[in-house]
Amino acid sequence: MSDLVELREQILKFRDDRNWQQFHNPKDLALSISLEASELLELFQWKTSEEAVEKNLEKMKEELADVLIYSILFANETGMDLNSIIQEKLDKNTLKYPVDKSYGKKEKYTSL
Repeated sequence: MSDLVELREQILKFRDDRNWQQFHNPKDLALSISLEASELLELFQWKTSEEAVEKNLEKMKEELADVLIYSILFANETGMDLNSIIQEKLDKNTLKYPVDKSYGKKEKYTSL
């Protein structure tokens, strides 16, 4: 069993032990992902990247974990296979951003 599958099972057990699935519909999970991502982003407000990481690394770990947990729950509730959707996105991005055109560049694929 992959680490991702085991992690998903731990998250689902944690949720189910508390009878929280009733609150985990796709809309509320998507909202929760956005809210937790905003909390992660807030840790950078008025600081350089270096300052923020140095000062808030532990809190960043917590907020990122929240984003990932809600993302795994969202995928579960919508029947998405994380390995498949990530691989599909990487395949699409490989076509959009060929190495010879995008290496070292930050432009969007439409500008390459």
